[in-house]
This record gives sequence, structure tokens and C-alpha cells, in this order.
Amino acid sequence: MTEVCAVLITAPDAEWLKSLVRKLVNDRLCAVGHVSPVSTTYRWKGEVHDAGEALATLRTVPDRVPEITARTLEEHPYEVPSIITMPISDATPAYRAWIIEQSSPL
Repeated sequence: MTEVCAVLITAPDAEWLKSLVRKLVNDRLCAVGHVSPVSTTYRWKGEVHDAGEALATLRTVPDRVPEITARTLEEHPYEVPSIITMPISDATPAYRAWIIEQSSPL
């Protein structure tokens, strides 16, 4: 069974994140990206902050993650962006196949 994974990226602006996700989907680095608003509490430079952010959840294959990470780091407005990859341990066969097909170079 071919592996698939989820990549989670947060950003301060939903429109910026939607634009990034569209580029990643267009370039076949991921099959889909869901962008949702989130409330975030974090420690940064010794202080605790509360902020509204956007969260993108991408579906892709592990081979595409390094390029997703590199592109995100290149364009992201944060000094230390959150980019996390998690394996998808279970998915329907049709959905898994679709992720693989859509995340593969033509």
C-alpha cells in the first residue's frame, strides 16, 4: 500500500494561505488543501500570545513533502512557520488512490 500523508501549515492570513494552497495543488504537490480559521495560543520570545490564524491541511504523498516545505518556507511571512507532516494511517482505497494520482507529476 502506497503511503499518503497530511501536511499542516498555519499562517496569519487565510487569503495568503489559500493562495499558497492553490499554487501547491496547481503544481501537483498535493491533491487537496483545506483552509480553516483557528485560534492559536503560543509562546514567542518569552511572551504568551493569542492570535487568530488560518490552518491548511494538505493531502499528499511523502515524496512531495520536501518541495511543499521548501516552497512554504520561501514564501511564508513567519520567521518560524509551523509545517507539520503526519501519516494517514487509514483512508478508503479510492480516496488514497486519488491523493496519489493528483500528487504525482504528469
